[in-house]
This record gives sequence, structure tokens and C-alpha cells, in this order.
Amino acid sequence: MSRPAAPADAGRGGKGDVVTSPWHLREAARRVRRGGVIAYPTEAVFGLGCDPDDGAAVRRIFRIKRRDAAKGLILIAAELEQLLPYIQALPAAREPEILASWPGPVTWIVPARLDTPAWLTGGRDTLAVRVTAHPVAAALCRACGGALVSTSANRSGHAPARNVLQMQRRLPGATDYVVPGRVGERARPSRIVDARSGAVLRP
Repeated sequence: MSRPAAPADAGRGGKGDVVTSPWHLREAARRVRRGGVIAYPTEAVFGLGCDPDDGAAVRRIFRIKRRDAAKGLILIAAELEQLLPYIQALPAAREPEILASWPGPVTWIVPARLDTPAWLTGGRDTLAVRVTAHPVAAALCRACGGALVSTSANRSGHAPARNVLQMQRRLPGATDYVVPGRVGERARPSRIVDARSGAVLRP
């Protein structure tokens, strides 16, 4: 039998730092590798995640959220290198700005590689990506060995969960594992900017 996720207030160390057991990260990574869907803390909300290359797992997330697959998804990573299998070169005009914003709570819409699955892009030629500054989310990407899908843990149109208890109440039994920890200090989900036009799509 697997070990249950820790209580909602677990994973926080001194001075507000988030500290999550390596065991939890390994267990979450194991679930992801087996095609599972997990929940984990990010900069502002709890997120749902899975292996970006696992179409069945991604489609399950769309079903959990009752979200239109045409909207696409965000990928998060611990470093830029984990995003390279999915994106083309960063737009040269904004590359310094993009790199200066990472790690951080800024998601950029960048050109996707031609072989990036449509379940991630929503059929567009771009992909939303972020190098996360949240220590648990970044550690989780490292444990999984690559980028992860990241979308808010909620039904579409409803308020996102900001702690484990809210996530479990709003999406009971929806995930295979919940990584304990607390979300960051941001009041809103990550800012989204189009890297080609510079347009702010979500402030």
C-alpha cells in the first residue's frame, strides 16, 4: 500500500520555505512514469500534472477539469533544457527578457516544435512554457527527469485550489497522488506573455 499524502500544512520549513520529502518526490515521479495524474503546489495554486508525452494522461486531465482540449496546456520545467524537446528557438528579440524572467512566475507563449503533440498545443504552432521558481515544482520536474504538464487544480470556470485540502474536496479521487507542500505567495496564477508579439495575455 502506498504512503498517504501528508496533511495540508506539511512541507513547510522555517521562514516560510517549502520543504518536501525526497520520498514524496520519488513517489510522485513513479506515478507520473506509470501514466498517472498528480497534484502539486506551484507559485500561486495547486496544479494538476502528468507526463507531457502521455496522451492518455493528458486527456484524463482535460476530463478532470472539464476543459476544452483546444485550449492547450502549460508545461513547466526546472530549467530551460527540459523544455527544448517541445519548443523551437526562443524569439531572438525577446530571448533576453524571457531568460531574465526565469525561474519565475511568467509563462511565455513560444513557437512549438513541429512534432510537439497537439494535445499540448491545442493544435496551434505555439506552446505555453515556464521555468518555475517554486522549489517543490522544480524539484518534482528534476525527479521526473523532464518537463511536466501544469494546469490549475479545479474544474474549468471554478476557483483553483490553493492547498491540499481544497484540492481533495473539489476534485475528490481525481488524482493518483498529491505532493504535499504550500503554494507560493502570488495571489494570481502566472503571468502569460506572447513571446512573438509581446502581448500580455494574462496579467
